[in-house]
Amino acid sequence: MAETGSTQDAESAALPTSPEALLARLDGLGIEARTVSHPPVYTVEQAKALRGELPGAHIKNLFLRNKKGAMWLVTCLEDRDIDLKALGQRLEAGRFSFGSAERLMTYLGVLPGSVTPFAVINDSRQAVTMVLDSGVLDHDLVNCHPLMNDRTTAISPGDLLRFLEAENHSPQMIDMAG
Repeated sequence: MAETGSTQDAESAALPTSPEALLARLDGLGIEARTVSHPPVYTVEQAKALRGELPGAHIKNLFLRNKKGAMWLVTCLEDRDIDLKALGQRLEAGRFSFGSAERLMTYLGVLPGSVTPFAVINDSRQAVTMVLDSGVLDHDLVNCHPLMNDRTTAISPGDLLRFLEAENHSPQMIDMAG
């Protein structure tokens, strides 16, 4: 287990913003956050198996790009079925594909498996368009990785919006229910 911790520590050190710096930013904005640690999770299924009774909305995050190289971060409820072709048309973005791990690190400063709306803290160029499923706002809490997938941070939906706005990434809101 210590080896896993060392790996996680090394990964944290390689990030442009540490989870601790993110949590300090949230605190500086007056945002109440509760963080729990857990083994790293890479899929919704793994997260479901590990989280137990963690209350609030659980999300998935898609880092997407189109053929012109424009990028989007889409945050939606974890059980949403996302049709990338239909989403691209809806956002007038054209055809979507997933962004590479290299592009993810360059623009959002996180590793695959750790994509989170909090990653916009690293997009100072505002190159990534934030898209948020309006269904996320229907919950008392939203659970997000704080830049690494070995912990989960819960904040209110209103505070998530406040954070995104403070980072100059006001989200494009869409209903992804159907």
